[in-house]
Amino acid sequence: MTKVTRFAPSPTGALHIGGVRTALFNYVYAKQNKGKFLIRVEDTDAERSTKEYEDNILKGLSDIGIDPDEPPVRQSERSELYRLAAEKIIESGNAYWCDCSKEALEEMRKEQESAGKKPMYDGRSRNLGLKRSENTVLRLKTPKDGNLVFHDLVRGEVVFQNSELDDLILLRSDGSPTYHLCNVVDDFNQGITTVVRGEDHLSNTPRQIHIQQALGYPPLEYAHLPMVLGQDKKRLSKRNAVTSLQDYFDQGYLESSMINMLARLGWSKGDKEIFYLDDLIVDFRIQEVQKAGAVFDPVKLDWINNHHLAALSFDDFKERLTPFLNSVEIDLTQKQNSNKIIEAMRSSKPTLLGVAKDLVPYFFQIDSYDEKAANKFLSGSEPVLEYVQRKLNKLEAWNEESIDHALQEAQTALSLPTPKLNQPIRIAMTGSTQSPSLGLTLSLFDLVEVNNRIDAALKYLAHST
Repeated sequence: MTKVTRFAPSPTGALHIGGVRTALFNYVYAKQNKGKFLIRVEDTDAERSTKEYEDNILKGLSDIGIDPDEPPVRQSERSELYRLAAEKIIESGNAYWCDCSKEALEEMRKEQESAGKKPMYDGRSRNLGLKRSENTVLRLKTPKDGNLVFHDLVRGEVVFQNSELDDLILLRSDGSPTYHLCNVVDDFNQGITTVVRGEDHLSNTPRQIHIQQALGYPPLEYAHLPMVLGQDKKRLSKRNAVTSLQDYFDQGYLESSMINMLARLGWSKGDKEIFYLDDLIVDFRIQEVQKAGAVFDPVKLDWINNHHLAALSFDDFKERLTPFLNSVEIDLTQKQNSNKIIEAMRSSKPTLLGVAKDLVPYFFQIDSYDEKAANKFLSGSEPVLEYVQRKLNKLEAWNEESIDHALQEAQTALSLPTPKLNQPIRIAMTGSTQSPSLGLTLSLFDLVEVNNRIDAALKYLAHST
């Protein structure tokens, strides 16, 4: 049988990384089995669902290479399918009409809670033979006895007692279908064979299996993935902006890095840490996914992104960097050696936006110094700056090698530890203590600019006293 998986997002918010992980595992499992990956937009929440969020979700998935094998379907366009399915269940005798008011249901729950019981619908309308009306909802006749057992690809055998499941609502009083009915009907209609989703849906599975059975649908394969957790070990919420996939792209994380990071949330392949999508299709095994929650570690993401950035050719790196250079208003034509500057700085930060910001001092005059660095290294460094400036101005060749030699001579002559010599100059040139080796840093500027920046630092110090 051809494996068919699906990702079924609700367009009520931007695509978040937990959803991307679910989509990724669905996609990879389908491709491993030479099957199909589909997308279903669950947009029945008319008040919160928007086309903007739907576009964000579909674009985000496409950006990282996860495209469906068929055009996405929308639940809002499939109401007739749900109506026909509900009629089929009614005709089979597996459902009944219930007219319990909200007040009666609330009173029922209070009595159950006070008696130490699990609050759930008690089936009081089950055998009343009520007719459809504007005040009735349609409920499924859930089996009362025995248990429901299914095999989960991640969790093994899962057992639910039927007595713990109440008669869930299939149709609301206005005739609109509920989530569970839509979900089951859509999976059958789309030919889904395997449902891969978060463990927060585990409790929905027995309910949906009962609906499948009432409709005479074939059983499905299930895999419930561990939750994606934050650093505080709590579930990441898509209402939290830091979980949005686009936010990570805006910071300059590569699409391949996000795939790599998310693939490792709940799954590992020995000591292998760096993956691309094609690698996952070869190596991933859904049966190896862990049951425990998986922590999203920003430090690990930085490490992964560093590796993926380093794997880019210079031309590809520069192309990917360009939008971020534009965001900080850097014009590469300002400098003849702009490529050399980029090459020197390409590993300065783990993100493209971080690299772009680090490049600013090389293309613009410094308007301020890092206060902590200035207090620690720049204050009182006038003799060092003046001495090094004189040494540099005597150089016959302006390159990294000759500059390094001059700096070594200066350090020996002044009997200074390396930080005491290098850091004041580095701060004068870049505004902070972060830069490549000092010889390389100085060589990225011409001698005129070096003099101007050292003079500016001396002027700053003169006004600071």
